[in-house]
Amino acid sequence: MIGDGAEWIWNIVALYFPGAIEIVDLYHARQHLWDLARRLYLNQEGEQRRWMLVHQNLLDEGEVQSLVLALRSIDTSSSELAETLRITANYFETNAQRMRYPEFVDSTCLSARV
Repeated sequence: MIGDGAEWIWNIVALYFPGAIEIVDLYHARQHLWDLARRLYLNQEGEQRRWMLVHQNLLDEGEVQSLVLALRSIDTSSSELAETLRITANYFETNAQRMRYPEFVDSTCLSARV
């Protein structure tokens, strides 16, 4: 089952589809990173893209714990930005098992060949 990471979705999946493989939609996961990049580098598209190259690669490679550590290591004096960082890191940490993208792709490819 693919979802955007909202808890209520996984609750429904567990209720009606026990044992289903749960995957966070990669588009939604990347959107969380883009939203954060825009907040970190207001009106600096080049910096946003550079930041995304590193952090999106961690996500795409299934290195979610490394991504979470990277997000938690960002220092800011802005309480609003600190809260956004906390929420975003928690989103990835909570859904880490649903973001094993390389594993999911390998499984799909193997299944398609059978």
